[in-house]
Parts: sequence; structure tokens; C-alpha cells
Amino acid sequence: MSVPQLNDERRGEEILAVFDTAFGQLLAADPAAFRVKFRKMAASAFAFYRGTACLFYHDLDEEKASGPYLDERTSRVWIHGDLHAENFGTYMDSTGRLIFNVNDFDEAYVAPFTWDLKRFAASVALIGYAKALSDEQITELVQVYAGAYRERVHAIATGAKRDEVPPFTLDTAQGPLLDALRDARSLTRFGLLESMTEIRDFERRFAPGGGSIELDAATRYKVLAAFDGYLETLPESSLTRPDSYRVKDVVGRRGIGIGSAGLPSYNILLEGQSDALENDVVIYIKQAQTPAVSRHITDQRIRDYFQHEGHRTVISQRALQAYADPWLGWTELGGAGQLVAEVSPYAVDLDWSDIDDPEEIAAVVADLGRATATMHAAADDLTGQSLVPFSTERAIDAAIAADEEGFAPLLVDFAHSYGARARADHQIFVDLFRNGRIPGL
Repeated sequence: MSVPQLNDERRGEEILAVFDTAFGQLLAADPAAFRVKFRKMAASAFAFYRGTACLFYHDLDEEKASGPYLDERTSRVWIHGDLHAENFGTYMDSTGRLIFNVNDFDEAYVAPFTWDLKRFAASVALIGYAKALSDEQITELVQVYAGAYRERVHAIATGAKRDEVPPFTLDTAQGPLLDALRDARSLTRFGLLESMTEIRDFERRFAPGGGSIELDAATRYKVLAAFDGYLETLPESSLTRPDSYRVKDVVGRRGIGIGSAGLPSYNILLEGQSDALENDVVIYIKQAQTPAVSRHITDQRIRDYFQHEGHRTVISQRALQAYADPWLGWTELGGAGQLVAEVSPYAVDLDWSDIDDPEEIAAVVADLGRATATMHAAADDLTGQSLVPFSTERAIDAAIAADEEGFAPLLVDFAHSYGARARADHQIFVDLFRNGRIPGL
């Protein structure tokens, strides 16, 4: 990708215009949340990149759904939508196994598979630059990622047995991935509940403070009505014990994190799988956002497939993540689509702060390439979703096979060019922010 060279003033105006489209309504509703979001983004070029998928797809828009390795099928694949090096971590799947895999599916959509790979490759360039790796070392890392992705896609497409491409678990993961899984295993549901709740009159309730907001009667009623709607979206396998869904308490929460600024959310405390107080479950209801990639996909069939953004997020996650969270569902509240999922006690994100040795970084990047391929392969005709009625791994494998030699260089060139663009944009953004140039803040 050749990034157009704009002077700082023109690029600043472009960034502001993209931000207005992506964040304008939410920013106007909650400027304080966006001041927090933007200060986090100002901390580093990588943090800025994490928070600006909207800018990434704006810059990528010149490709639309054409380009190398893209055809009618490979341009219509379930993608993560915000695939960068920190969007990986642990979760407990519906069978009780701790898995290390891709996480955070808020931006997922149906789009060209290469968009995920390019977004990840540029994030590798940013992490490598922050760790003072040379351009040659960054090139090697992106080549490792491309090679691991290619190898895993080919293995799945040619019928490799399931035990030959196992998920990353406590038995199969190594290095920092295994560290994350072990950290997750040391966590407990009781520990999560202790941090968020207290026992009053022999029953567990949310504790005051800590970011929780007490609800008035009218809001509580609306949230509980939305909860009833959510129950109808769960698969029958999740409804084996009706008492699990008895509501004990409800509180409001402010949107937190770089991607959730300004989004209203609620926590609900449920009975869980037994009457024991240590088995209570916390779920959240969060207003789902419009994915940045969707603004650059014009296929009306894709747009019309989803009831709302909450429905889109859940259908996408179920397609991309084998054995997804059994509490995962959707609902509506205040006319907006909502995502519902468990506040998991077993979620540990991949921590890059102590991954500094180039060989160790390369090993992690290779594993993340394999995880990316497995994710893309999961979302095919076996899901029963009519949006992608073909084997994605075979389509991707055939597309790459047509030009094996050009695959890694495509990602390498993009990583370097867009990494440089993101570093320059970060500085422009910081100057806009600190000089009061962002409208509404």
C-alpha cells in the first residue's frame, strides 16, 4: 500500500473528519469518556493505532474489495476487524477448557480476509519499532507471521486431522501464551466476585463504588426487560438449569477501555450453575458499536443480514470462535442493539511488556499467525450461516497458492508503510488534542 503523503495540517483535518464520523455522536453524549480515551491513545503510537480502526479502514478504502488475493469468495470472509497484536488472550470455552485465542469481536464483519492480515502486520511494525527493532528484524517478524498463517491455512484446507491443528491450551501452548493460560488458571470466580460484590442478608449483591452506578426504578425495569429478550437468543445448550438466570442485582457501568468510551453498559448478577454463592455469574449488557470496516463494505446483503449491531457482534463471534462463551447473546435496549456476555474471571490478555527477545517475539508472532488462520477457517459453511456458504480455508488457500511468492512481501510492505503512517498520525493527533483542536472536547 502506498500511503498518500499529506502535510500535517491537511492530514490533521482528515483525521478530525474521520473521528467525527466514527465518534461524533458518542463524543457529544459523553465528552469526559472521550477525554480519557484520547489520553490513553496519546500514550503511544500503538495505543493510537488500537483506538483508530476507523482511520485504518478510511486509509484502506482505496482497495475496496479488490486487490491481490481477493476474489468473490475471499472478499466475503468473516474477519475480526480489529486484529492487532494485543487483541489476543485467554477465555474458558463452553466445554470448560482454557483457550488462548483471538479476543474482542466488537469490530467483526464480513470483508476481505487480507484486511485482518494487514492490520495485524502494521501492529507488528509498531511494536517492533517501540522495542527498537531494526527494519530488517520487523521484516522478518512479518514474514514469520505470513508463513505461519499460510502453513496453517493450507493444513486445514487439505484436510489435516483436528489433533494436528489443536487449539492453544495448557497442554499445547508454549512461552508467553502458556504464561497467560497459567495466569488465567490461577484466577477464580470467587476472586472476581469478591472484587465486584458483597454479601448482604445472606445474598450476594453488587458492592457500591468501583465504577458501578445505582439505577432508578424505570431504568432497572428497562434493563430487566432487555435481559428477558436476551434469554431468547441463547442456544438451548445454555439453558440446562433455568435457575442459573435468576437475577440478583443490576447496576450501571460507564464504558471503559479505548474501544468502549461513551457506550452505556450494565452489569447483572445471576445465580449461576448452583445455589452456592461462589458460583454466581456476572454478565454485562453493552451497547454494540458500528464496526469501522462496515462503512467501507457496500454489499447490501451483508448489511441486511443483521438485526442490529448486537446481533452482528454475536453472530460474528460465534462464527469466528469455536466453542464461544455460553453466556453470549444479544438484545435491544433504548432502540439500540446490545451485546451480552459474561464478565469472565478467566480473561488474561497477552502482555507484550516483557517480550523483548527477537527470537521469543518471533515465536509468539508465529503462534498468532496460526491463531489467525484457525479463526478464519472456523467461519465457513459448517457454521450454517448463509452469509459465507463456502469453505473459507479452501478459498484462501487457493488464492494464496496462485501467488505464493508475493504473499509475505505484500504484508511486509504494508507493515512498514502503514507503521510509519501511524507513527506520524500519532504525533499529529497529540498536537490536535493538546491544542484543543478536537471539537467537543
